[in-house]
Amino acid sequence: MSAGEDESLSRETQQAKINEVRKSIGPLSGKLVIYCSDGCIARYLRARNWNTKKAIKMLKASLKWRLEYMPEEIRWDDVAVEAETGKIYRSSYKDKHGRPVLVMRPRCKNTNSIKGQIKYLVYCMENAILNLGEEQEQMVWLIDFHGFSLSNVSLKVTKDTAHVLQNHYPERLGVAILCDAPKIFEPFWKMAKPFLEPKTANKVKFVYSDDPNTNKVMDELFDMGMVESAFGGRDVEDFDINKYAARMRKDDEKLPFVWGAHHSLISPPPVSTAVSSTSSDSDPEAFDMKERECRDF
Repeated sequence: MSAGEDESLSRETQQAKINEVRKSIGPLSGKLVIYCSDGCIARYLRARNWNTKKAIKMLKASLKWRLEYMPEEIRWDDVAVEAETGKIYRSSYKDKHGRPVLVMRPRCKNTNSIKGQIKYLVYCMENAILNLGEEQEQMVWLIDFHGFSLSNVSLKVTKDTAHVLQNHYPERLGVAILCDAPKIFEPFWKMAKPFLEPKTANKVKFVYSDDPNTNKVMDELFDMGMVESAFGGRDVEDFDINKYAARMRKDDEKLPFVWGAHHSLISPPPVSTAVSSTSSDSDPEAFDMKERECRDF
């Protein structure tokens, strides 16, 4: 099935495929019940072009990863050292579609810990998902390449990042805008691109401050009065780690309510393939949780 065929599927067909995946996954418990909503399953299906066998394999791997990595339990103080320079942060504004925006500044890399960098990325992803607009599933990345050098990037971190994002956060990226990427970035992009699935790579847009045509991308997506000057906007305020830390700690306070309730605030129904949540018979062979029991807050 081609990537475009999913839009032609009837809601009944979509729901049947969601039910098939849910039945194969079997009974879940704890936070995985909250995570594995119909909207969540639909994202995995879309990521695999509605191929149920591939989606089941992908989702099972993610459920295992979430049990072991426990991304929903990461808190600001666990990753604050990685955030000190503002190398990744969630902006205070959203785009015109209500999508949260993650700003990335490679030049602000401040540690060499691959484990720490990935953990902070996961925290940022979970935080962006927490702040999704109503009936919105995706986010925007704005990547500021001013001051970039090849010493700012690691092929290993890039591979690990691509693996986590594509395998455990499918269909979460709406668009990634790379602003003023220098010529020296081109060979790195050529090396990194094969690690990305074509659907993901196609979401990457290059914007240059001296090119009015590419700047239209920004104007169409954002209220430029709120966007940082680095991206051609009119906000000249610098990143303030103390203000940002206060925002993140406030968001952290919401997490027990999100993960303690038996409804999902982080997995709203998909916009283009909205389907109602229905119960289905579960396969008696439950998803294997022997490696770690899922604990509630």
